[in-house]
Amino acid sequence: MSEVKNVAVIGAGVMGRGIAYVSALAGFSTTLVDVSNTQLEDAENFFEKTANKGVDLGKITLERKIELLKNISTSTNLEEVSGYTDLLIEAVPEKRDLKKKVMEIADQVAPKHTIFATNTSTISPTEIGSFTNRPSKVAVMHFFNPVHRMPLVEIVRGLETSDETVSEIREAAEKMGKETVEVNEFPGFVTSRISALIGNEAFYMLQEGVAEAKDIDKAIKLGLNFPMGPLELGDLVGLDTRLNNLKYLHRTLGEKYRPAPLLEQMVQAGRLGRKTNQGIYKYD
Repeated sequence: MSEVKNVAVIGAGVMGRGIAYVSALAGFSTTLVDVSNTQLEDAENFFEKTANKGVDLGKITLERKIELLKNISTSTNLEEVSGYTDLLIEAVPEKRDLKKKVMEIADQVAPKHTIFATNTSTISPTEIGSFTNRPSKVAVMHFFNPVHRMPLVEIVRGLETSDETVSEIREAAEKMGKETVEVNEFPGFVTSRISALIGNEAFYMLQEGVAEAKDIDKAIKLGLNFPMGPLELGDLVGLDTRLNNLKYLHRTLGEKYRPAPLLEQMVQAGRLGRKTNQGIYKYD
C-alpha cells in the first residue's frame, strides 16, 4: 500500500476548494487545479478567510494556519500536476463528458500507484473507472458542503474497485478528520437519495402554498432537528445542481424523484441560489 503524500484536487468550485482546504489542513501537500485563474484566485481568498476564521474561533492554531497555507498551491496544468500525485480527487461539475475528459487526461500521466477518487453524487464509479486504465484504483469519495464542517465522506466502490483502494481512501479521509461509510454502488448512494427526496418535497410544499419558505425550513430544523432547512440547503448547493441530481434519480429510480415544476422554473430563470445571489431566498 502506497502512502498518500501528494493530493491533487481537480475543480476549484465550492466543493473542490473545500476539499483542498481539509486536505492541506491534514498535512497533505495539496494542489488545486482549475482552468480558470479567477476561480483559483477566489479559492485562495477562501483558504485565507476560512483559516483566519478558524484561528479566531479557536478551531486551529496560528501555527497550523501557517502550515496549512504552505501546503496549498494552485495550478491550471492538469497534466503536470497529475504526474506527481498519489491521490487525485475530481470535483468538477456533474457533467459526464467533463469528468471523462479529466480522467482520461490524468490517467495518461499519473503514476501507476495513483488513486482516482471522484466527488460525484450521482455518476456511477464503475462508469468513471471505465474512463481510465486503472478501474481497480477508482472509487467515489463523496464530501459534503461545507467540507470543513461536515464530518462525513461516503466511499462508494465500483464493480472493479479493489479493497486496497477503499482502504487507502478511508485512511486519507480519516486523516482529514472525516468519518466514513462504505456504500455499494447504486443511483444516489445513501445521502443523495434521501436529500433529493426531502428537498424536492419541500419545493412541492412551497409550490402548493403549504407554508412560506422560511416556515418550511424552520419547521424542518426545529421539528426534525436538521441543522439546515431543505430550501436553504438547496440554495447553498445550487438549485441547478439539485435539479440535475433529481433528473438523474428520476431517470434511474422512478417517478417519486420527478422534479417539482417550481424548481425547474427557478433554474430556467437563473435563480440558482447563493452563487447567483438569489434562489429561494435573496442574498447580499
